[in-house]
Amino acid sequence: MLPPYRGDVAPCGMMKWIMYLVLAVLCGFAWNAYAKKGKEMDDLRHKIEEIRNKGDSDTDDLVPGMETDLKAMEDSRTVNGIFLTFLGAGFAGIFFVTTLLPFFAQMLSQGMIGSNEKVEKDAMSTARSLVAQGDYQGAIEAYKQAAAADPLNRLPWVEIVKLQKEQLEDPQAAIATIRHALESQEWEVNDAAYFLFRLAELYDEVEGDRASAVAIMNQVIEQFPSTRHSANAAHKLHEWSTQDASGNLAAEEAAFLAKMKNNPNGPQ
Repeated sequence: MLPPYRGDVAPCGMMKWIMYLVLAVLCGFAWNAYAKKGKEMDDLRHKIEEIRNKGDSDTDDLVPGMETDLKAMEDSRTVNGIFLTFLGAGFAGIFFVTTLLPFFAQMLSQGMIGSNEKVEKDAMSTARSLVAQGDYQGAIEAYKQAAAADPLNRLPWVEIVKLQKEQLEDPQAAIATIRHALESQEWEVNDAAYFLFRLAELYDEVEGDRASAVAIMNQVIEQFPSTRHSANAAHKLHEWSTQDASGNLAAEEAAFLAKMKNNPNGPQ
């Protein structure tokens, strides 16, 4: 699992605020049209009232047409009001989803992460203290607690493997720990490759099982193609093949010299 690419954070943030600005401008225009229509309706009502109060037969004929215009303006203002309501609700909803909700989620996650980090730091401190006291099994248990508190932190597992290999002299336990760590989480590429390289080292250098180490390096090449990890694995395989070839040649030379020593006159 690759770490998320963060290069687009600034552009996305800018686009978000541009969207807010556009929505705010639309809301402003809609509100202005709504308020303007209301003022026009008030003016028309005032004119109708004045005509009726005068009781002038010449102008009374204008009232029906003006009332029709007033009704049309009311309908138009109602439509503007509905549009303004939806626009305002949409703006509020988008602002909540894109700004407020992530903010509260981040605050909550930071609180949870902070709690986990405190547990992880306490467990790591306890483990190091136990190592200093020579209580390696107790330290391993403390490191496991730290790993449980921060599952994607490889450091506790690395320390456990180090203790099992160097202090307890139990390479099989170290191998089992690395395999358990690999299977327990979906690690990022760098972490997964790190574990696989350490596993290959244990098989090759401690167990003397070059075949298993070679299989693991091939696994790195297949799992992480076109990465520095696959390049390093290929280099390691080449190094081992060169060593094997040199070893075979040295063995053949030693056998030939031994044969010549036993038969100094050469073949009869």
